[in-house]
Amino acid sequence: MMQVEQVVPIRTPEAAFEGDVFTVLDTEGKANAKTDPKLEADLVVKMYRAMIRTRLIDERLIKLQRQGRIGFHIGSLGEEACIIASAAAMRDEDWIWPCYREFGALLWRGLSLQTYMNNMYGNADDPAKGRQMPDHYTAKHLRFGSVSSPIGTQMTQVVGLGRAAQLKGKDEVVSVYFGEGATSSNDFHTGMNFAGVMKAPVIFLCRNNGWAISVPSDKQTASRTFADKAIAYGMPGVRCDGNDPLATYKVVRDAVERASRGDGPTLVELLTYRMGGHSTSDDPRAYRAEDEVEGWRRMDPILRTRLYLERLGAWDAAKQDTLEAEVKAELEASIKQAEATPAPELPTLFEGVFEDKPWHLEEQEAELLAGPRAPDPH
Repeated sequence: MMQVEQVVPIRTPEAAFEGDVFTVLDTEGKANAKTDPKLEADLVVKMYRAMIRTRLIDERLIKLQRQGRIGFHIGSLGEEACIIASAAAMRDEDWIWPCYREFGALLWRGLSLQTYMNNMYGNADDPAKGRQMPDHYTAKHLRFGSVSSPIGTQMTQVVGLGRAAQLKGKDEVVSVYFGEGATSSNDFHTGMNFAGVMKAPVIFLCRNNGWAISVPSDKQTASRTFADKAIAYGMPGVRCDGNDPLATYKVVRDAVERASRGDGPTLVELLTYRMGGHSTSDDPRAYRAEDEVEGWRRMDPILRTRLYLERLGAWDAAKQDTLEAEVKAELEASIKQAEATPAPELPTLFEGVFEDKPWHLEEQEAELLAGPRAPDPH
């Protein structure tokens, strides 16, 4: 049988950005005077530093996985601006609920790199005690929810959280991240409908990065845009350049203020691009053309933000070199400590669910501890 070569269409930034998309920075780092929110330079520098830190961590974790030192990583290469700037736009009293690419938002919130690295190794100091895959983090004390791999499941949870704050009279807004692929899930529709009916203080942050693993975004919906889906649920939908931190910050902060006033939820479609694989278990060369990736490199959020800051005189090559050296040193120290920390003790398997351990778990724990041990933990 003759094999027919599959022709993969190239999805260009120009095609993705057709229509009404709020943007501030062009590819040369020049700000549009009409849309510029005029953020303080110190804030933009702080966001840029967090974006660089996120990318360097990503690149190092990919290498660690390839070396067999960690089992898995799901990163955010190319999506740093929409994650960091949206997290920055949230207030301290607000909640952030992740999908699974948002470790940068958690570090922005204040989680230490060491704690995050402990989760990547699943060691005894991992808050999840090694019971979760790497990149399944949580930090209740930082008002940051828990990662759950099944897509969309977090969306109904966050609406419940927002509704609870509303009923208690608390001025708290909840944001939730998800990819455009999650708009095909039941929980997306349930969460959006409930939020719209109840006018819950929720911001739905759709990272439209072009691909739901190997399924292109244009195969996910017949809607003109993902932001258009907001119309059916009685809330505004906004399309934003997710590779522009100034635009992202402005749009998300406006949505926070709207929710805080009691005007209800907003759906924000953050147009970005996944420059790497879906995860370290994925090879995107199997389903997309390299020319497509190259076309998006000029939209790289880190490049655009650096050019903007250099125009302001707030950044230069020396500051860049110093920052990269600091992050790499911090990374190496945290990896060294994580690898030196032992695995969680077996009894921790039975902790953290019940305040008083039931009898059947006590029996199972005793049987496990008395049983034979494998000679190699792997």
